Amino acid sequence: MEQGISFDLELIRRYDQSGPRYTSYPTAVEFSESFDTQAYRAACARSNESGRPLSLYFHIPFCDTVCFYCACNKIATKDRSLAPPYLARLHQELALQSELFDTTRVVEQLHWGGGTPTFLSHDQMTELMDVTRGHFELASDESGEFSIEIDPREADAASIALLRRLGFNRMSLGVQDFDPKVQAAVNRIQTEAETMTVLEAARAEGFRSISIDLIYGLPFQSPESFARTLERIIAVDPERLSIFNYAHLPDRFKPQRRINEAELPAPEVKLDILQATIERLTQAGYVYIGMDHFARPDDELARAQQAGTLYRNFQGYSTHADCDLIGLGVTSIGKIDNTYSQNRRGLEEYYADLDAGRLPVFRGIELTQDDLIRRDMITQLICHFELDIPAAERKWAIDFQDYFADAMTKLRAMAADGLLEVDARQIRILPRGRLLVRNICMAFDAYLATKTGPIGFSKVI
Repeated sequence: MEQGISFDLELIRRYDQSGPRYTSYPTAVEFSESFDTQAYRAACARSNESGRPLSLYFHIPFCDTVCFYCACNKIATKDRSLAPPYLARLHQELALQSELFDTTRVVEQLHWGGGTPTFLSHDQMTELMDVTRGHFELASDESGEFSIEIDPREADAASIALLRRLGFNRMSLGVQDFDPKVQAAVNRIQTEAETMTVLEAARAEGFRSISIDLIYGLPFQSPESFARTLERIIAVDPERLSIFNYAHLPDRFKPQRRINEAELPAPEVKLDILQATIERLTQAGYVYIGMDHFARPDDELARAQQAGTLYRNFQGYSTHADCDLIGLGVTSIGKIDNTYSQNRRGLEEYYADLDAGRLPVFRGIELTQDDLIRRDMITQLICHFELDIPAAERKWAIDFQDYFADAMTKLRAMAADGLLEVDARQIRILPRGRLLVRNICMAFDAYLATKTGPIGFSKVI
């Protein structure tokens, strides 16, 4: 597959609207509380019949300090005594979940996210992994993909060595920006030395993939200042980079109210930063995977995209398309069989369910046949930038042109703008349309057509 991208400023401005990130379809806004633990248990039973491997996601919600830009589900606190009661419930949830799945099913993918997972002590992290292994069969280090999100301010060489011993072999490092003025404006003071200490320790311990997270659109950023951060990152040659667009939504995310809007770069400056970043990463040999993600050509994500096996889930792009995902911890989302489900959002409610011996699932959705068909189309496009129409027709027993008549009308208009090529055999997103892949996927989204007014998603660029 051709892995190129071109930056067309006029097109980006014209198509820059709000839309889903499609870590799932349907998206979480369609989840309903009519989906309960009974529906979840039924999905687990169907899942066992498939024999698919498993994926585990653990949400560790605690952070020592709050970053003002953050839109994650987190609890900012310096009180480390909050961790033991949370972990006790997480251990209970592991036991309840494990009862629903055949013991022969192997966990091929595991991820700790947050929050800040290393908010936990070394002993607490060790115990959590021991309890996990006591309830589930984890794949070997050679075949398993076990990752963790790291705030370099909450880790050191010793903690990285421990994480490797526990089985983690991939990590993402939050950096955002090295500029001190930007860091002060978003309350994330993090030295370059702290970051490099963790990165070097991860390489010394044999972590197989390191991803660096950067954010553009933060206060005081300019193309020149962001380029300085980018050059320092390129110099250490991480396997992957995620270049996120800061979405300023203070009405939804309270910490963002502490950001001075007057200090945010103008939309045209954000586009300049993005364009310069894409050009520099391409020059440095990185491949544009999609959305916010770049990878070295030899990285697993790039290889999976070339092979047509790349997938997308709640953790972003993944090489494990065939796993059923079990969400563990407060707010976590899982994907079991043809369903999505979410745990309680509040700690008190999460604790109350587990103390009563109940799974903390409180809402979700069971996908219809139409949902499954549309999810497949969106996944193909967002992961591989192309869609084989005859193959889709054979797989789903549909007449593509008839089934997606409305979508095809929208796609032909995008084709006229040079975003893609479409004919009877395929849809192929062109380099100038790849930054706008969310817009293209939205053509297949049946739920968007029913909405009026603001739809609550971030801007696509």
